[in-house]
Amino acid sequence: MFFILSKILEFLITPIVWIFVLLLLGILVKRQPLKKRLLISSVVVLYFFSNDFISNEFMKAWEIPATVDSAVHGKYDVAIILGGMTAWDAKLNRVQFFHGSDRLMQALQLYKKGQVRKLLIDGGSGSIEGTNVEGPHIRNYLLSIGIPDTDIVLEPRSRNTHENATFAKHLLDSVAPNGRYLLITSGYHMRRAMGCFNKAGIHTLTYTTDRIAGPIKYDLDYMFIPDIYAFSSWQVLIHEWVGYISYKISGYL
Repeated sequence: MFFILSKILEFLITPIVWIFVLLLLGILVKRQPLKKRLLISSVVVLYFFSNDFISNEFMKAWEIPATVDSAVHGKYDVAIILGGMTAWDAKLNRVQFFHGSDRLMQALQLYKKGQVRKLLIDGGSGSIEGTNVEGPHIRNYLLSIGIPDTDIVLEPRSRNTHENATFAKHLLDSVAPNGRYLLITSGYHMRRAMGCFNKAGIHTLTYTTDRIAGPIKYDLDYMFIPDIYAFSSWQVLIHEWVGYISYKISGYL
């Protein structure tokens, strides 16, 4: 039930939905004063969420900064790589990587350098239908580039970050009990991931990848001209805020 409700809430908190609702109400409402306020509100909300400067500053305040390689000392038994970065392309019969795949690329680099012994692919399907179980697809990709099967640990059941941690706990206790673990995920997602893994009793070093926020800029076009990509940043950010709060209320953190 929590999983389904979270998906419904994810739709309702999307900024573009708010703008659409305001515009629709502004068109349908007959009373002129209210119609005007609704249409003005839709323009204000549209401009706010399409402003790169604003979205970047909010994202910068939330993201955990990317990890520098010099911060990774010694060797780790398992790199825990959180999913949510691929889809299966049935037409081309191969896995397709999206934003967030830096999690896997950075883990592979650490593995090749000998700093990580095993790779735990921690992720099943994030859809309500349970389609696109990405763990096996990533495993096949790793096998195709020469990673030995003995160095790949698969957790294909989890649907969210809470389950990532819960299911990973059982695997880690059997694969590398009391080992040194490296938790790898995106900067915007790391706060929630850290909370879930700590709650599950998994003590890790965190390794943050693929940051979204960039350095502050004062270019006029960047500060004032709307940009469609700002919507994407806000959608990710609001999703994480709501997810963090709901996890806190549910006792997952």
